[in-house]
Amino acid sequence: MALHFELVTPARLVRSDDVYMVVVPGTEGEFGVLEGHAPFMSTVRDGTLRVYKAEGSQPEEIQVQGGFAEVGENGLTVLAEHVD
Repeated sequence: MALHFELVTPARLVRSDDVYMVVVPGTEGEFGVLEGHAPFMSTVRDGTLRVYKAEGSQPEEIQVQGGFAEVGENGLTVLAEHVD
């Protein structure tokens, strides 16, 4: 199974993809999201979002600045203020 992941800024949709896992830099600490994760919402601090395309793969690192992350039945959506 795959986790549907979307990364969005106020200006555009940066990424929409099915991935294995995403590690998000939450303001209360980093958290990982896999398919089937319980519904969850968090603010996002400036930091590195790590996207794992497959189990055991090297992560793709994306720099984000602020925003929110929401895990729901449709997957993970990160609404970032800015993406480098």
